[in-house]
Amino acid sequence: MEKGTISIDFVQEALWVARQRGLDIDALVAGTGLAPELLEMPQARVTPEQYGALWHAVADAMNDEFFGMDAHPMRRGSFAILCHALIDCPTVGRAIERALGFFALVLDELSGQLRVSGGRAEVVLADRAPPGRLFAHGTLFVILYGVACWLAGRRLPLIEVRFCQACPPNLAEYRLVFGTTLRFGEAASALAFDARLLSLPVIRDAAALRTFLRQAPANFLVKYRTQAGGVARIRGLLSERPLADWPGFDALAAELQTAPSTLRRRLEREGSSFQVIKDDLRRDMAIDLLCNSTRSVDDIGFALGFAEHSAFYRAFRRWTGASPGEYRGKASRPGGRSG
Repeated sequence: MEKGTISIDFVQEALWVARQRGLDIDALVAGTGLAPELLEMPQARVTPEQYGALWHAVADAMNDEFFGMDAHPMRRGSFAILCHALIDCPTVGRAIERALGFFALVLDELSGQLRVSGGRAEVVLADRAPPGRLFAHGTLFVILYGVACWLAGRRLPLIEVRFCQACPPNLAEYRLVFGTTLRFGEAASALAFDARLLSLPVIRDAAALRTFLRQAPANFLVKYRTQAGGVARIRGLLSERPLADWPGFDALAAELQTAPSTLRRRLEREGSSFQVIKDDLRRDMAIDLLCNSTRSVDDIGFALGFAEHSAFYRAFRRWTGASPGEYRGKASRPGGRSG
């Protein structure tokens, strides 16, 4: 099963308001099990569990589960109340409507509306003040979409995602979360999907909700990332197989029933390549093993297909800016809290 990672850019975004309010960021981050030095590594990435722990730490410090991004705080415990309010909804569509009603009550500056036209459904956001940060709109979409997918017990394919904000420098990270059908500078931020998905039944019960809340938000931050586009599809295929069984490019193209040249152009249009996809996946696997296992660095390198430990060290430093040992020390400091 794939273990995705989250860019340090999103960690910095989550901490932005806390910095503005003068909170002790080093102490806050260290409490999650991450060393503050990790914030100084622009290529660093964290696991969903670590990001989830940060989410809880910021919420505790600010009494706000929306990172202080609205004039009215989403006070601690709001997310749990939201989920309890959704569990008895008969359909995904009704749950989305109820969730949007909840956010309209809890937040002062940001709200959303479900619009259905023909076979297309859209969750459209509206700012009651000047447009909020891209990270605020993206975070609300991640919460709403992640919970909706969990309630349905499946990924809900997205048609497209639009943002009213300008295209960010870390566009690749937003593509990783929302897919390649992503547009910026639009009139309004919107999440679009097939309207037929609204009639899917909610299949979760109270017992499942208790487990979900114990593991949230780490359990949905990367699990329901879009599978649309060539990059996501290839990454998904590789994630399902042992590394030793990963096919070569020509064999992969044949499996996808496309010519190698066509597949190569498709990946280039998405700003990627087969080698980049493999490197990114091995990077995420390495980070997960370094942070969540006691296996030696050399053993992890061999498991990821590196015949020599020096090759793994060089590759990992290129991926993250640190050696595997340095990264393990910064990303799993004793005393951290689990997500």
